[in-house]
Amino acid sequence: MASMHKLQAKEIRLASRPHGEPSEENFAFATAEIPELQPGEVLVRNAFFSVDPYMRGRMNEGKSYVPAFAVGKILDGAAVGQVVQSRDAAFPVSTWVQSLCGWRDYFVAPAQQLRAIDARQAPASAYLGVLGATGLTAWVGLNDIANVKEGETVFISGGAGAVGSVACQLARLRGCRVIASAGSAPKVAFLKNQLKVDHAFNYRESEPLQQLQTSAPEGLHVYFDNTAGPQLEAALYAMRNRGRIVMCGAISGYNTPVPGPRNLALTIVRRLRIEGFIVVDYIHRMPQFLAEMVPALRAGKLLHQETIVNGIEQAPRAFISLLHSGDAHMGKLVVRV
Repeated sequence: MASMHKLQAKEIRLASRPHGEPSEENFAFATAEIPELQPGEVLVRNAFFSVDPYMRGRMNEGKSYVPAFAVGKILDGAAVGQVVQSRDAAFPVSTWVQSLCGWRDYFVAPAQQLRAIDARQAPASAYLGVLGATGLTAWVGLNDIANVKEGETVFISGGAGAVGSVACQLARLRGCRVIASAGSAPKVAFLKNQLKVDHAFNYRESEPLQQLQTSAPEGLHVYFDNTAGPQLEAALYAMRNRGRIVMCGAISGYNTPVPGPRNLALTIVRRLRIEGFIVVDYIHRMPQFLAEMVPALRAGKLLHQETIVNGIEQAPRAFISLLHSGDAHMGKLVVRV
């Protein structure tokens, strides 16, 4: 094998901070020399990496729950790949690992920053979706935050997306009646025909409040919010007394901030509980999460829905499309390196 310092890694960097919607000009392609391995380090070749809506916030300056991307520096995010050289006995060559070193094809990292995964029990890319932080987000939101119960009515906005599609399935497995929204006719068809939700609607072509009042005339027990904006306002009107609202995402305002709901005072009148959460606070729940999800996936009770984009050079375009809620992808969006 050639000496390590001669191996070049392809990577994607933040070229500039976007104002409003990001464009491909905000990204830059580069190569970087792979350093010699030190004791306790491994070299990994990524197979897949994730693009996620939360990354839009990291492109802005300012403090948040995760550090902002630095201009001129490589982007990062969840990835899965295989060890190709190792100086740590716990991670022999060919071990599949999960990392936060996406947006590149090769990287060197200390072994303690990686988590070994079993690619025999599920496709490796599933650990970025239904078995990864995406699935854990849906699982925590329904279990720990909403504490959903059998027979309850749950509305999930962005139901055809990465987190939403898992949340729809888990709510059904919990015995809930599920209402979901999406932004196109193919996504609504996916919700109805593949995820088997009880009612699905296109929020772009119909009035969300009217849809909720028709499909849940007695009101919602739980709203799992992935969008904020107009759908949050509609859900507030449709909530039952002492309902629970899980604030998971706010994609409607990621490029341009949107005003808060005008009917927020209903939280008082209806004694509602609204709680936001960040999945990194619940990583300790991963063993319990996998103990349920892996058998369910293997038994066919869960659908691992993903859209794969081929080639690292396609990642910026894939990310931009993700923020537009188009028909190009269903479920989890990943890039095959």
